Amino acid sequence: MSNNNNGEKPVLGFRLKRSAGCGSPEASFDGKEITVNGWVARRRDHGGLIFIDLRDDSGTVQAVFDPRESEQSHSLAEGVRPEFVLAVKGKVRMRPDGTVNPSMKTGEVEILVVEAEVLNSSLTPPFEIKPDINVDEKLRLQYRYLDLRRDDLHECVRLRHRISSSARRYLEDRGFIEIETPQLTKSTPEGARDYLVPSRVQPGCFYALPQSPQLFKQTLMISGFDRYYQIARCFRDEDLRADRQPEFTQIDLEMAFVDESDVMAVTDGIVASAFQAAGKVMKTPVPRMSYREAMELYGTDRPDLRFGLRMSTLDDVFRETGFKVFAGTLKKGGSIRGMKIEQGAGMSRSDLDSWTKRAQELGASGLVWFVLGDEGFRSPVTKFLSEDELADMKSALGLEKGDAAFIVAGDRAGCDDVLHTLRGEVARKLGAVDEGDFRFVWIVGFPLLEFDRLEGRYKSLHHPFTSPTEESFEMLEHAPLEAEARAYDIVINGIEMGGGSIRIHRREVQERMFKMLGMSPDEYEAKFGFLLEALEYGAPPHGGLALGLDRLVMLLAGRDSIRDTIAFPKTQSASCLLTGAPDSVSGAQLKDLGLKTSFDS
Repeated sequence: MSNNNNGEKPVLGFRLKRSAGCGSPEASFDGKEITVNGWVARRRDHGGLIFIDLRDDSGTVQAVFDPRESEQSHSLAEGVRPEFVLAVKGKVRMRPDGTVNPSMKTGEVEILVVEAEVLNSSLTPPFEIKPDINVDEKLRLQYRYLDLRRDDLHECVRLRHRISSSARRYLEDRGFIEIETPQLTKSTPEGARDYLVPSRVQPGCFYALPQSPQLFKQTLMISGFDRYYQIARCFRDEDLRADRQPEFTQIDLEMAFVDESDVMAVTDGIVASAFQAAGKVMKTPVPRMSYREAMELYGTDRPDLRFGLRMSTLDDVFRETGFKVFAGTLKKGGSIRGMKIEQGAGMSRSDLDSWTKRAQELGASGLVWFVLGDEGFRSPVTKFLSEDELADMKSALGLEKGDAAFIVAGDRAGCDDVLHTLRGEVARKLGAVDEGDFRFVWIVGFPLLEFDRLEGRYKSLHHPFTSPTEESFEMLEHAPLEAEARAYDIVINGIEMGGGSIRIHRREVQERMFKMLGMSPDEYEAKFGFLLEALEYGAPPHGGLALGLDRLVMLLAGRDSIRDTIAFPKTQSASCLLTGAPDSVSGAQLKDLGLKTSFDS
């Protein structure tokens, strides 16, 4: 749809080239003549004077159109609407008393316009270009170029740039070099599904888009590069949510001749530099917590440490209980897990019942609550428990007067999942979460393996290239689930921000790991033969890590979704509403690739 003014010939250039950004004018500009170019953010007609807020990448400034100063410019301003592109020339002056706008960087001054030019008109936008609009995200993503004009989204993209730049400077100052790795690589399914790319020149063969540069960065260490980094694009065909996208970005690094502490120290510095770029302070070094401690106290390896609500295992407390629900669970090999809720006694009965219902929605068979008041415990099940059991529960959970407790019984992993979810929801309901606070922790001492009951085989908790600890290697023969990995994750406010490990650097150890994962020699040779061969040519001890850039920006920008931190994100159905991708392609294109879809008639 054309929007040219009155069928006039389109203007291909412009006369009034800017001499300053819209966010530049301040008191020191008083009396100076400048030219600014930008978009009309707001227009106000005060019956004689017309005020237009003009916006560009640097900020917003108020322009005053006074017919006594320039009748032609005032006449032009009468026809201007939001998101028109203007060039204005005029003299900067201080705003009159009582009209200063402290919320604007340029709020002390304004431009008295002497000349103006419409560089382009605009259709009426489908939503207002202002922060915190209540508009369906699908509409925002369809008109992403308008969405990105909003100050809050604009700042997210600029913050992303500052964080990326700070990471590059930090790493290069410490001897890291940036090396690009391929975007078309070999499919080595281990984790999420690969995005496949058919080859025209080798019919029937496919490239895969990399889920991470893992194998390439290990190969670079074998190649003699001591310290590698890359702001790496990664691709995973998996179910999406607020903190996942089909294509995402990692701050990726690898180091030779290092141990866990070396990698963690460098990562501390990267994250601290990102916080500084966002105008925030982070204390280093980041404290460490074992995987076992995290799971025991918080039911997750991604604990949010901004509030209490710690957990405890109560199996021993109720080992001889007469309460049938707990006794039956323990007899079946299940577990009883409890969570302390500081000052939770103020919750009403309806509140407590609603949390019971919520636990059931999350998969628990039920939830038992306790409130500790002046007269002792109050709960629907106190009559089934002995005084000793109540006293032992109080001690195990560290309960004090005014606290409450939630207890669930069942499969240990299921109990932890339920209580972990409730923990965050209850904390927010009680106002226990300081959204401006940041708590950091390294989780270390992960298990090397987990057992997938559905597939009936062992899987790597991180990935198959993670080294076991020296002490754990022999456990692979007789107690594989007790083997410990040389892995580490950095967690901020309950969000896994990144993770890594010391890698396996000897072929015989790597082959042993592949066999533990149920791979035959033919299978791992076909998938990873190039890596195994490289390990025989003097591979150094090495390790690395990948930080989620999108998540880091999301956290520092105070956003709820990584889509707000990516210039052109996908929806939860992996679609780009701006361009219409993914889309069908022509039969000729498929023929070139030797492909035919199951949807062809």
